[in-house]
Amino acid sequence: MSDSGMGEGMGAQGARVRALAVLRVRSRALALALLPTAAAVVLLVGGGTGHLRGAGWDAARWGVTALAVAVLLLAAAVAALVARARPALSPTVPVAEKAAPDLYRLVRELAERLDVPAPSAIALTPDCDSWLEDRTHPGHAKRPSASGRGRYGLRGPSRRPGPARGAGAGAGGVAAPVLVIGSPFLWWMRVAELRAVLAPVVAGTGPAAHPDIAAARRFVRGLDAAVAVTSRPGTGPIRRLALALPERLARVLLRACGEHAALMERGVATAASERAQEVDYGLRIVAQEQVGLAYAGWDRLLTRVALPAWRMGRWPSRLDAGVVSALTELSRRDRLAEGFASRLGERPACDLLEEPGAVDEAASLLAARLFHGGPADAGPDWSPVDWQQYPEEVVDRKWRTEAARLHRVLDGMGVRPAARSAGTGRSGGPAGSAGPADTVGPLGSAGFAGFAGAVDSLESTPDPGPNLARVMDHLAGPEGGGGEVGDALAAGISAELAREEAVAPPTSAEATGDALALWGADPLPLFPLQPPRTGRELLADHVTAMVCCSAVDTAGAAPGLDWLDGPALLIDGERRAELPGRVLSLVEDGDAEPLRAWLASLGVRPEKPVRLV
Repeated sequence: MSDSGMGEGMGAQGARVRALAVLRVRSRALALALLPTAAAVVLLVGGGTGHLRGAGWDAARWGVTALAVAVLLLAAAVAALVARARPALSPTVPVAEKAAPDLYRLVRELAERLDVPAPSAIALTPDCDSWLEDRTHPGHAKRPSASGRGRYGLRGPSRRPGPARGAGAGAGGVAAPVLVIGSPFLWWMRVAELRAVLAPVVAGTGPAAHPDIAAARRFVRGLDAAVAVTSRPGTGPIRRLALALPERLARVLLRACGEHAALMERGVATAASERAQEVDYGLRIVAQEQVGLAYAGWDRLLTRVALPAWRMGRWPSRLDAGVVSALTELSRRDRLAEGFASRLGERPACDLLEEPGAVDEAASLLAARLFHGGPADAGPDWSPVDWQQYPEEVVDRKWRTEAARLHRVLDGMGVRPAARSAGTGRSGGPAGSAGPADTVGPLGSAGFAGFAGAVDSLESTPDPGPNLARVMDHLAGPEGGGGEVGDALAAGISAELAREEAVAPPTSAEATGDALALWGADPLPLFPLQPPRTGRELLADHVTAMVCCSAVDTAGAAPGLDWLDGPALLIDGERRAELPGRVLSLVEDGDAEPLRAWLASLGVRPEKPVRLV
């Protein structure tokens, strides 16, 4: 036997041994539950035949019978809890075979080469991962579609998902699991790379078809779901109390078989990996590099580009297409990724879909739900946005919204508007340039003094409208120097944001209970992207937004999109990346000179009012 065949055999055999160990835990628990009943039967039969008579035997008979009834009731409660608890189901975008016949054909041919049953169906997840998932539990039959109730021509799990046409079942009639594919893989990877990445995943349908492994997995999933029932939000105190003891026993059983289950899954993964070595082994090494690159670009796209839009009630409708642009940009910037962009000439895996745009839109909406907690459907306050509209409808609106919030906080703190002469000469130019008071006209310097005083009085009146100079003067003023003043302003912004979120209307998911229908009782978002921002981070973001608004309104700059860093300020069509450091100097140290010099070099007029929303 070859080394690979031996390794595969050892992995599969080890998985079966551990599966039997899991099932032995179940059998022992059942035997322990039936033991008092057996003892009660013996005592009752002995009493009925006249062999076990006397006051002591009568007391033992009634005591053991009562114990047997109590244990049977408790065992029935545990069994009912495990049977009725619905195992976790990953939120995905189900793809019908008619929506991706080429993708189904690729997976079936791959399964045939690996000599394993084909997956029963295919679904997509907005993440950089792929796995097999058993969806044969009866409770899964009532779940609505995670992609918007069957929109875009995709099949939602409105009924129990049986095997797709041509999909096989393993020994003992065990239904094949569903193949879940990371949607970014389809857009970034080429067809051959996708096949190489999916090979070890599809190979897992072989061990999954074994009756003992399938039974052990069902038992462990049922226990896990039973343990999670009482911990979900929304469970009433009476129901929580009634389920406390059965849940504790289910937790004991789960702990007893946990190590065996983990080793079983490790054996299954080993067997699948060894079997997949026969398919495109050399290409798999290259494809794994693409997996790491895809994950890096996908993470940057979500946190830097999608998250700002989600916070404003907009969701980019082509996230998977955007990951290609982000990864291409990453390949251009990163010397380690040189040559990866040349792959783009090959056929992308998304060509295996009949309507890539519809699938991308469904996956993008699901990503917004998982990572941000947005509604399940588009609406007036939750609308899609194309990449072409992103700079104008997201970036510019984000800047002006934050700038308006910043000035509201300043108004609430009683900060006076900046004078026209603050930080500039009387002509509006940089400080130190010649102004009217420095000009010697026909009246002479002595005769001009009264006129200069009048000009000074006129120009010291506040500008009618919010401007950048007000913010800079406050943070760099002599009374604060950026320390306590910055902390107070940051606290004000945090409080204002909290008030806005408190009065915000509930999302459609919260209003209709759709979150519970789709994900059970788990709160959304399931996977938040970032922890809450600190006050100083919020202050830096708002000051940056104010600078960008001033640059757009007074110096002809424009909002833009950087695929890796999100909202960007474009001047003469090029991104200016030096702004954050100068803003931090103002926010952290109260030093406005680096920012003032930068603004003067670009012709930005901080004393001019800007348009807010």
